[in-house]
Amino acid sequence: MRTIKILDTTLRDGEQTPGVSFTPEEKLKIAISLDEFGVDVIEAGSAITSPGEQESIRRIANEGLRAEISSYSRILKSDIDVTMKCDVDSIFLVTPTSRLHIKYKLGTTQGELLEKTLDCIDYCKDHGLIVDLCAEDGTRTEPEFLLRLMKEATEHKIDRYTIADTVGTAIPERIHEIFSILGKEAKIPLGVHCHDDLGMATANTVVAVNAGVSMVNVTVNGIGERAGNAPLEEVIMALKEGYGYNFRIKTEEILKLSKMVEKLCRIPVAPNKAIVGGNAFTHEAGIHVDGILKRSETYEAIKPESVGARRRFVLGKHVGTKSVRKMLEDDGIKANEQELREILKHIKYMGDKGKRVTNVDLQAIANSVRGVKIKRAIELDELVAVAGNKFTPIASVKLKIKDREVMESSTGTGPVDAAIKAIEHATRDLPFELTEYHVDSISGGTDAVVQVMVELKSKDRVITAQGAGTDIILASVNALVNGINLITGK
Repeated sequence: MRTIKILDTTLRDGEQTPGVSFTPEEKLKIAISLDEFGVDVIEAGSAITSPGEQESIRRIANEGLRAEISSYSRILKSDIDVTMKCDVDSIFLVTPTSRLHIKYKLGTTQGELLEKTLDCIDYCKDHGLIVDLCAEDGTRTEPEFLLRLMKEATEHKIDRYTIADTVGTAIPERIHEIFSILGKEAKIPLGVHCHDDLGMATANTVVAVNAGVSMVNVTVNGIGERAGNAPLEEVIMALKEGYGYNFRIKTEEILKLSKMVEKLCRIPVAPNKAIVGGNAFTHEAGIHVDGILKRSETYEAIKPESVGARRRFVLGKHVGTKSVRKMLEDDGIKANEQELREILKHIKYMGDKGKRVTNVDLQAIANSVRGVKIKRAIELDELVAVAGNKFTPIASVKLKIKDREVMESSTGTGPVDAAIKAIEHATRDLPFELTEYHVDSISGGTDAVVQVMVELKSKDRVITAQGAGTDIILASVNALVNGINLITGK
């Protein structure tokens, strides 16, 4: 099958997500990760946006990355001049092509637009730029005009021709129609740029590739304006696993890339998000777990390892005996059949009450049923956290670690962050990493009870633990201490 190329626009279209603004250092970090991942083209931003944006693009362009570095530009020579000063390899030259945009946005005609576009293409090529001509609102443009633009722009030496579903209104049949027409006469690579306003971005991108497109425009986690762009992780895995297309990328780095962007843009990935969501490879139902333990393909579309993820079993009212036994074995706990049935009964009771059963809960239930008393390696003696609008939040903790008293303090972005960092400093010699933190309000009011869930990782082992109470700082610290006791006690 063909090898499909990737243009990643996380740093341009993705950053247009409401509330998202990357610092130059964050942009460079993402660009380096995208390059290591194997992306072919990185659209580093829109140079005309601001002097800071220009500096960010220039830093990325001069980093010596393997990927082609591009910048967005309107069909204005002033935009192109600014872009060229950023040392980019290529220009993502955007020309509005729908009658709606031509008449109401530009106040011009198709003929005048065509003339201006070709003039800007010549200007770019005269200055040695690779030109990716993008038809903005292309999916609401007559195919005849798209074809005319492609033919004339090809004569003016454009390198790629991209059709954008700018407002995400296209359906797969429309995408197939457009690219079938263009593909028959295209002498240059075709690209597709889809938005997700109707939830069709991934499907439309896949259909476009099947109709001849060789360059897909995507963003990590599907971030972008309004409902976002075609998600990199979904498009790659759908085309690779569903159709057998090839990519020059490391799919096993997908989750790592997703987590990094999630953290930097501060937009949580939905648990049920395909490929990278927290539940993508998580199983509770007994029938499913039974099938997976026999052969993973029974209830998994792809292997979690292929995207850098891990399979997880969780406990609730749908759980079965085999998943409980598996999780007990993972925690180094041996239970006979009678004990196992009693443990299962306790778990289902908690699940019926709407409670999520963590690894710590499971261990407590198992030890209670088996009559085993476990000495905790870590105990919290004291916690003090102070915050205000005049100084940096600070927290101090006193712990007993294996009969040794340890005191630590730390600052943070807030009192919870400071307290958790103090715990991490105090336990720096213990092999664990805090990989996830989540808080829910269980009741209403200013005295609301909160439940804090944490996920900890140690080598190949991942566990969850919780803490609850009206004090979110104490609940967070208790959840972390509970988790550390479990993950270091094996």
